[in-house]
Amino acid sequence: MKKLILAALVALLAFGAGAQGKEIRVLLANHPYGDLLKTLIPDFEQQTGIKVNVEQYQESQLSTKLATEFATGSSTVDVFMTRPLQDGKMFYKNGWYKPLTGYDFSDFPKNALQPVTFGSKIYTVPILTEWEVLYYRADLLKAAGIAVPKTLAELEAAAAKLNKDGVAGIASRGKGNPGVTQFASYLYNYGGTFLDKGKAVFNSKAALEAFRYYGKLLGNYGPAGVTAMSWDNLMPLFQAGKIAMWTDASTFYGQIIDPTKSQVAKEDVGIANFPAGPKASSPYIVVSWGVAISNKTKNLDAAQQFLAWATSSDMQKKGLAQLAIAVARNSPWQDKATLAQVPQGLIDTRNAAAKTGIPYDRPYMSAVGEARDRIGEVIVEAINSKGNSANLQKLADQKVSQVNDLLQDTGEYGVQ
Repeated sequence: MKKLILAALVALLAFGAGAQGKEIRVLLANHPYGDLLKTLIPDFEQQTGIKVNVEQYQESQLSTKLATEFATGSSTVDVFMTRPLQDGKMFYKNGWYKPLTGYDFSDFPKNALQPVTFGSKIYTVPILTEWEVLYYRADLLKAAGIAVPKTLAELEAAAAKLNKDGVAGIASRGKGNPGVTQFASYLYNYGGTFLDKGKAVFNSKAALEAFRYYGKLLGNYGPAGVTAMSWDNLMPLFQAGKIAMWTDASTFYGQIIDPTKSQVAKEDVGIANFPAGPKASSPYIVVSWGVAISNKTKNLDAAQQFLAWATSSDMQKKGLAQLAIAVARNSPWQDKATLAQVPQGLIDTRNAAAKTGIPYDRPYMSAVGEARDRIGEVIVEAINSKGNSANLQKLADQKVSQVNDLLQDTGEYGVQ
């Protein structure tokens, strides 16, 4: 423990000095890791003498606020949470990230650094990885005599049997834009993808099969109003016992089994590998969040100190051990004391996803938000028609053309 504390202090001093008495503005996401940082900021202020003015936003609101402030040149943000796959390319191309030339990245997997590296420089510290998993009500499956689904065919059969007595058999994000990321694993397991060699291809035969399956699954056995639901709508339903199975990001496991937040007993909640499809067993495994410094910060020393503290091994161990947050650093996953507090299911699903997972849960492009809107329209059409829409191929073709136009506009069409 003494070595750990000493290492943290050395990191703070090495990555930023002379900041005592300074004041910084920090923007965090409405996310378990953001919550963790917010609760511990008073400790950081006491240790460093740096005043932290913190703001917290829902993920899309955070992206919009940052982009608006940076684009108008009015921003006073010093440090902020950021989504590499959602914002990374655009923020980098616009010069909004400060290159992190003084940070030690030796504790991070190489694939975690890939989406935050441009040229020879790294611009964001990865803090979270996540992969798609299957959450399930172990008690309901047992009562129905159903084994935990290992394939998408088994998932559909189980959903049909469990869909009764006011409980939805299955749930996943049905709201268009947010739904894209969780649809991704279904797409990959049907043998499809979003982009290939810089061109949109989600109108392929494999992709259409995935859209139809997703639509049939949620349209028939999902909760009422699912096309208006993202994770923040579905989690309370699962916690209230209204959903039997739910496919979503692994990062929510800690909240789901938290007895202060859920009406479902911890022992009745299971976590399993995302079911294999007819063509693959490749869920996404991505760097979902990182922390960056604004390129326009006027408080660089203080910002660097906060970044070092917020992304330290010690902080990420807290996130993994206390909240079951799947952190990005290697050291927490190699620390026996930390792992002793982590549910085995989380460790097992991470190991499985790391072997065969795909490091993107959306099309990786600058105009990713607009692209997700387009793909989301196909998802909603599939759900509303329970997978039977005669217009689905035509709609997918149209949205592929629109996404290719976006790639053309940003100079990324045909570029890998």
